Amino acid sequence: MLTGTPVALPEMLARREARAAEQAELLARWHAPLISFCLNIPGPVKTTPALRRLFDDGLAQIHARLARNGYAIRAEQERHAATGDECLLAAAGDAAALKEQMTSIEDAHPLGRLFDIDVIDAAGEKLSRPAPRLCLLCGRQAQDCARSRRHSVEELTAHIEMRLRAYEIQKRSAASSD
Repeated sequence: MLTGTPVALPEMLARREARAAEQAELLARWHAPLISFCLNIPGPVKTTPALRRLFDDGLAQIHARLARNGYAIRAEQERHAATGDECLLAAAGDAAALKEQMTSIEDAHPLGRLFDIDVIDAAGEKLSRPAPRLCLLCGRQAQDCARSRRHSVEELTAHIEMRLRAYEIQKRSAASSD
């Protein structure tokens, strides 16, 4: 499931810089908060068909939440490459309220821990989560586990594969019972 085109660190760093430039361009053009959505996937493979389906699910949830709460999307840029699936949205509304909505998506979705939904205010400041994210494997603070390399990439990807499989089985089962 997590087999695909491996991406080297220089490619990831170059993409991060390019995404920051795209964010700055959208902020300058729209003077509105930005939602930056991608997936948190450890290791060299950043996208696969299963991860793309998960990304599409997450993006659909973002769109539904924005529509339900009356946020207009002023601009949207979607990108799919070996470095990962990404979407930038400029949305009319209060950045803090948007962050609250996006955090609730991350917290409520069965695989929301893999979602990376950042909100950047119109001044270009990234808003923080009210509580730190937890590790996929042990429940400790994710930043501490990442910094100390407490878990191997193999352990993390095996866990993600298992959860992706279970999620896709659950979705198929739900779709067939409708």
